[in-house]
Amino acid sequence: MKMDARKQQILMAIITDYIATAEPVGSRTIAKKYQLGVSPATIRNEMSDLEEMGYIEQPHTSAGRIPSQRGYRYYVDFLMQRQELTPEEENIIRRGYETKVRDVGQVLQITGQLLSQITNYAAVVVMPRLEAGRFKHIQMVLLDPGKALVIVVQSTGTVLHRIFDVPLGITRADLDLISQVLNAKLAGQTMDSIKMTLIREIYFELSKHKNILDLAMYLVQESLTPGREDKIYLGGVFNILNQPEFHNVERVKTLLSLLEQEELLCNLLESQKPEHGVAVRIGNELARQEMSDCSIVLGTYQAGGQALGTLGVIGPTRMEYSRVVSVMECMTRSLSEALDRILNNRKN
Repeated sequence: MKMDARKQQILMAIITDYIATAEPVGSRTIAKKYQLGVSPATIRNEMSDLEEMGYIEQPHTSAGRIPSQRGYRYYVDFLMQRQELTPEEENIIRRGYETKVRDVGQVLQITGQLLSQITNYAAVVVMPRLEAGRFKHIQMVLLDPGKALVIVVQSTGTVLHRIFDVPLGITRADLDLISQVLNAKLAGQTMDSIKMTLIREIYFELSKHKNILDLAMYLVQESLTPGREDKIYLGGVFNILNQPEFHNVERVKTLLSLLEQEELLCNLLESQKPEHGVAVRIGNELARQEMSDCSIVLGTYQAGGQALGTLGVIGPTRMEYSRVVSVMECMTRSLSEALDRILNNRKN
């Protein structure tokens, strides 16, 4: 069956609406919002054809339709129009690279922060090996009764996560207290500078939360230990948790388990990166069960005319592709220019 102009318009409308609302889209919604000049009955017939062709799906609990991964791929390849960055977003990027441009590690970290800030998704930067950093921040979040998320961030941007069981009596206030004490005691510390007297002091102050504290201290130690040759900067993890697709605790646990495995994530990005330009990988194209509900927009950054590393934006398959692709193109170009300036300054 041929994808004619009307089917393309209806597929475009379904994807546009679903990306914006995360709600299945019905024929009446399309007829009212997109003014295609045809009746809801005609739209329903076209939707049935699109479903038969594999471009849309019908959730069991809804009369509306949602895009399939095949539908997203068709949209990205043939229908998508780039959404230009706003002047404000361009200013954010420009100002970001005007600071700390002498330090490669800082520039790469800024890149990850900017990507996650502007796209509202998680950002990944594969960077050359950096020295072990200093403790920056720990945060514990109560997900459900008996389930909590702990995130440890070091000064270089390395992030570690765990979802773990907590006693049912543990409250959000308890986790906030543990986070506050650790942030106050460990700020700016390296593994070498954390002395046993400081550890004893922390355990004494938080003695009734020893089990939770054991895990937190283990993550702090792991985050401050030098790792493999390539390092991952992962930013905006909470952006993933804010997406309705990832409100399921088990789904989040599976995804975060992948994201914290640096070697595996590096290999995944390396295998999917484009030779040039920006690439979009959708769901099952990533060949990882943990990523089946995700898409990644990838770009390669350069220094001195040579490919140096990879940038990625991770979000649900219901991603704002038109916007993220434009952001990625701008960021890879801006980062490459910033790294070239650093190299030239060092030569001079």
